[in-house]
Amino acid sequence: MWEDLTLLRALAIIVDVSLVAFVIYKLIMIIRGTRAVQLVKGITVILVVWFLSGFFGLNTLQFIMQQAVTYGLLAIIIIFQPELRRALEQLGRGRFFQSSSTADEEEVRQQIEHIINACNYMGKRRIGALIALERETGMNDYIETGIPMHARLTSELLINIFIPNTPLHDGAVIMKQNEIMAAGCYLPLSENPFISKELGTRHRAALGLSEVTDAVTIAVSEETGGISVTKNGELHRNLEEDGLRTFLENELLKREGNSSSSRWQWGGRKNG
Repeated sequence: MWEDLTLLRALAIIVDVSLVAFVIYKLIMIIRGTRAVQLVKGITVILVVWFLSGFFGLNTLQFIMQQAVTYGLLAIIIIFQPELRRALEQLGRGRFFQSSSTADEEEVRQQIEHIINACNYMGKRRIGALIALERETGMNDYIETGIPMHARLTSELLINIFIPNTPLHDGAVIMKQNEIMAAGCYLPLSENPFISKELGTRHRAALGLSEVTDAVTIAVSEETGGISVTKNGELHRNLEEDGLRTFLENELLKREGNSSSSRWQWGGRKNG
């Protein structure tokens, strides 16, 4: 009897630890790729400093860290409000225990062709456009500024969104994998003083997003019809169709041995 109780207790402990580990893993997956990751790193530093100050007897530093931890719970709730809300929404929709799917290579290639076809069409007709492709860094904060769509990507849909004098043509389209998440989104403007004066708000927004996230942004000029891309705070202008396709394939397909952005040879002109 005692052996049975011991076995049941051991199984309960295993299940308990496994569930806790799984929940922690899902929480990490929710905040992964968002700005909250940097905040988690900062909290980790505070906890390490708190432990070391107690270990080495640094009383004043320990007191400061203790106060930070004591009142940190409220700060965490405020800081992580978007992530907590997203976790609760996923839990309510039954998505918390589902694994995230990734697009296969064929879907990515179809996505690339839809984007290229739409950009070429709009470029030839001088239709301005701004398209942001989410990568590792989550962009829910910017998605929420626009009109939710959650529509499957097609070139025709992209073109219709940016047709002048339609409700959604102002602002940016934000995409996640092969889905248009929202349209009419507001993006942060770059404050780089070295940006060419001839560039307008659309290109400044593309640059601004690339400075705070790892997103790839495509801008179609309304004045010239030129197609530009931004990544990591760099603007590359006037890409031809082949150059745009090569860039998107390198970024979205994540091929091994890609050259860095400073060595792009796609006929585009770099403007910092």
